Amino acid sequence: MREEEKIFAGKLFDAQTQELRDIKHKAHTLCMKFNSMDEYDPERLPIIRRFIGAIGEKYHFVGPIQFNYGSHTFIGENFFANFNLTVMDDGKIFIGNDVMVGPNVSLLCTNHPLIADERARMRYPDGHVSMSEFAGEIHIEDDVWLAANVVVIDGVTIGKGAVIGAGSVVTRDIPAGWLAVGVPARPIRKISQRDSKLDLLVP
Repeated sequence: MREEEKIFAGKLFDAQTQELRDIKHKAHTLCMKFNSMDEYDPERLPIIRRFIGAIGEKYHFVGPIQFNYGSHTFIGENFFANFNLTVMDDGKIFIGNDVMVGPNVSLLCTNHPLIADERARMRYPDGHVSMSEFAGEIHIEDDVWLAANVVVIDGVTIGKGAVIGAGSVVTRDIPAGWLAVGVPARPIRKISQRDSKLDLLVP
């Protein structure tokens, strides 16, 4: 089994193998290129397509951005990410349509064992010793808004239309249509028509 296949099978893997380093190097290099370019440069946004797993026709990243693999992230239509998006997509990340991401958001789809020998001095079946990781998936459904400084941990699903308040850390599933806040994030109420701001619309 290749090291990348171990990730998707939920097994311990060695992120220092050349196989995985090569995948990450491509994403890291292209992120650096993206971050160095002027935001009005027409060649900037298309760079995303060179390393991302999939993305819709319409999207915008303010930047800077940092993806770990890139190819493990799959994004729908009309995606928006503000400053400083960090995506540790060791495991797969699925993002739906019309998702908005505030500044300094981190999607952390990776994990390490709690036992030190398994985490820092893992002995693999072939005899080599290295650090080890494992990863679940993150699922962010349509119409979700992640406000500033939100952290999402692997293994969770954020339901359609949910809003995650600023500074929250999402460690468990959030139901569709709910506002969730806190560390860890907890659903506090259902979003309803009472939350409408249409009265602020200027004709």
